[in-house]
Amino acid sequence: MQSQSELPSCIDGLPPGPRWPRFAQTIVWGTMPVAFTRYCQQRYGDVFTLRTLAIGDVVAVADPGVIKDVFGADRDVLCAGQANAVMGPLVGVHSLLLLDGERHLSQRRMMLPPFHGEAIGRYEQLVEEITMAEIARWPRGEPFAMRPRMQAITLEVILRAVIGVRDPQRLRELRRALPRLLSVSLPTMWAVWARPQLAANRLARLTALRHRAHVDRLLNEEIAAHRDDPAGREDILALLIASLDEDGRPLSDVELRDQMITLLLAGHETTATVLAWCFERLTRHEACMERLQSELSENGDGPYLQAVISETLRVRPVLDAVWRKLAGSATIAGYTLPAGVTVMPSIALVHHGKHFQASEEFRPERMLTGAPAPYTLIPFGGGPRRCIGAAFAMMEIKTVLRLVLEYLDVRADREQAERIRVRNVTLVPARGARALVTPRAPETSRREGAVNTLTSGPC
Repeated sequence: MQSQSELPSCIDGLPPGPRWPRFAQTIVWGTMPVAFTRYCQQRYGDVFTLRTLAIGDVVAVADPGVIKDVFGADRDVLCAGQANAVMGPLVGVHSLLLLDGERHLSQRRMMLPPFHGEAIGRYEQLVEEITMAEIARWPRGEPFAMRPRMQAITLEVILRAVIGVRDPQRLRELRRALPRLLSVSLPTMWAVWARPQLAANRLARLTALRHRAHVDRLLNEEIAAHRDDPAGREDILALLIASLDEDGRPLSDVELRDQMITLLLAGHETTATVLAWCFERLTRHEACMERLQSELSENGDGPYLQAVISETLRVRPVLDAVWRKLAGSATIAGYTLPAGVTVMPSIALVHHGKHFQASEEFRPERMLTGAPAPYTLIPFGGGPRRCIGAAFAMMEIKTVLRLVLEYLDVRADREQAERIRVRNVTLVPARGARALVTPRAPETSRREGAVNTLTSGPC
């Protein structure tokens, strides 16, 4: 990294960056975040400043050492909750994403147990059942977009494993209502950032945020049902209802509701998009697909499956960055940054940095030779704000990939790779990871009986 004396001239003491008008930077960054930040990195180095109308001054960081410092910095100064405040109307003010300081740590401690160790293992069979039911409906030999099918799986996992909905009518209503809640468009999000005072009133009524009231009602009913009949429940909502903080206080119904929305937001589209990118990358790399299917046929799980997922997360991260808002001045990469500046560790840039040879290429084998250098692979963020559901997401991704590729041959509908497109705050395959599937020959699968149930196409 350049020394401060070698850096190009700065504005207001901040790291260098484009001198374009704020309006232009806002538009380009909002529509092409990866391309724009790569351009800035090439021109200004691993620490640079973006100037936007919406968020204000944003210091992007792509150096692993600096990212480590940001993740480990004083949580009362570099505040992730304040940086995520724009999401308040969507996830609720009690969301783990919006909390800072001791309150964040307290609620995080309460929420961690259901997402680790043996607690994760008990949900794998349910994920298998949901996946098998979904892939039985897929068309055979006809192109279709994989990402919506992955969304169907991950939504059902949220509803049944996380929220634990048993009532058929409420389950049907939530299947319809929750995707609407997540349909906030990119222009709407940028409008909220630019004029946050509108988020709670007029703008909210004009967008998908109006669906929040309906979802709140359904989740309140589900929380009440859990409290009235707790017997035999092992879903994550049930475990959170039973959780107590250090003072013996349980989560309130409002806190539970906001955390359920948060888990939906963090674990539905993101996990579905990782799966879609896995299929998009594998279908463009035949040798990788063959090696993975061979491993799955032999033992059902192994190091190459994890390598494929890790490399997909590296080369096609779902989020391009994470955020910290400065509540006071802080020194980052030798610059003294004032309060109000947003610091942005760039996932997309560090994943394509010099630490990975031929970083633009999809090479799962690189993940078999040892763990990447610290803070060069950060798909789930890092530090005390690392994604709480990372282990659950990895279990779900592994299970779905394993089942699909054990029972089906998947190939792309065209040779050309799919471009990265921005959808809200996620980076998705531009065509939805379109593919064709056909049943695998029984002798290539470990579980021949199940193959026969999938040969007839959609139910």
